[in-house]
This record gives sequence, structure tokens and C-alpha cells, in this order.
Amino acid sequence: MSKPKIVICMGSSCFARGNEKTVEACESFLAERGLKDEIDVDLGASLCTGHCAEGPVVVVDGKVYTHVDPLVMRDILEKIFPKKV
Repeated sequence: MSKPKIVICMGSSCFARGNEKTVEACESFLAERGLKDEIDVDLGASLCTGHCAEGPVVVVDGKVYTHVDPLVMRDILEKIFPKKV
């Protein structure tokens, strides 16, 4: 499995719309699932992605997600890392 790349826009518009909470939700999810140690996730921040009117923006493996809040972030992460039974 290749390393998932998650980029959270921290441009002024996305930051003002709360993307710092999205970063917290992402880090919390990864910690809860023990994924920080188990899976090498490339989690980073970027400056403006050019989708300001649709922010907050998160890019996962090149796919742009718009209007992302912490709950949407968790849904995205659930699809990438489904809970193992």
C-alpha cells in the first residue's frame, strides 16, 4: 500500500474558515486508530490551493475535497482507513 498523502490548505481563507480544526481532527483520528505508528501517512499543510470560495480545502492523493470541516475530514479518513474488525 502506498503512503497516502493528505494536504490541508492553510491559506488565509481556509484558515479563517477553520481548517486548523480539520488538522486537529485528522491528527486525532490517526492517533485513535494507532495509524501514526502503523502507517506512514504524509500529512502536510499547503498555502492556497486556489479553491478559496469552496474552502476549507483538503487534498488527498490529488483529489480535492471542498467545504471540509472536522466531521467531513473524519468521513474522508474512514474511507481511506476503514476500521478493522
